Amino acid sequence: MSADRPVGVFDSGVGGLSVVEELRRHLPDETYLYVGDTARNPYGRLSATEVIRYTLEAAAFLSRADAKLMIVACNTASVAALDATRNAYPHMPVVEVVEPGCLAAAAATRGHIALLATQGTVNSGAHAARIAELRPDAKVTGIPAPILVALAEEGWLEGAVPEAAVDRYLGSLFKKPGTAPDCLLIGCTHFSPLQGAIRKLVGAATLLVDPAGLTAQHARAALQERGLLRRGSPAGISRYCTTADPSRFARVSGFFLQTPLAPDEVELIQLG
Repeated sequence: MSADRPVGVFDSGVGGLSVVEELRRHLPDETYLYVGDTARNPYGRLSATEVIRYTLEAAAFLSRADAKLMIVACNTASVAALDATRNAYPHMPVVEVVEPGCLAAAAATRGHIALLATQGTVNSGAHAARIAELRPDAKVTGIPAPILVALAEEGWLEGAVPEAAVDRYLGSLFKKPGTAPDCLLIGCTHFSPLQGAIRKLVGAATLLVDPAGLTAQHARAALQERGLLRRGSPAGISRYCTTADPSRFARVSGFFLQTPLAPDEVELIQLG
């Protein structure tokens, strides 16, 4: 397998761009193929069967495009469809976002972790089960926050509205004396650019664990292990694909990427 092939990144929408930004920082020589299934977002409200089908459709697209690695940059897809994806495409290594976050949170916590995620991710119990294996003494409190996904998809990340939404989900847990978790695990890549509003509520003493950078490190290790790191030549042109409204995707990209995309840099595709 040629090291010049692209790294594929899949998310239910724009949230996985937070992982792309970290990938570009850790692996600047690579080219990237991003697929955001914005037409069917959010995945957190869907059944596991639907999430598996949509993730396999994205994997098929990335496989046809000759991706050398697939990063499932969606926690809901990671917990529902990881095994199915690896079984269906054994030639394409798959990295996901759940394991890096769980490892970091379990290592850092003093005993109480808040998991801020979609309904589907919280309901799966995947994070709590993995953290229990790593830290049997740790408590995990799951908080489903679907409105935060919609805010991120709209690029509505600062001001009274996102702060009120964060307070709605986290206020009762973090404002009551003696109940506040010491660690908050961001269990949805859409939430990365909302960290300002989250930090304002939870306070400086709470450790925020964002799996985006950790996932990039796992991807680097997976490529290195297989001799697939791209070296010795400048990165090529990365490709960004969405299943709905490229102009909107480009507009919101600036909240996740240091250099926002232009509308003509985003390609409209159909999955399935």
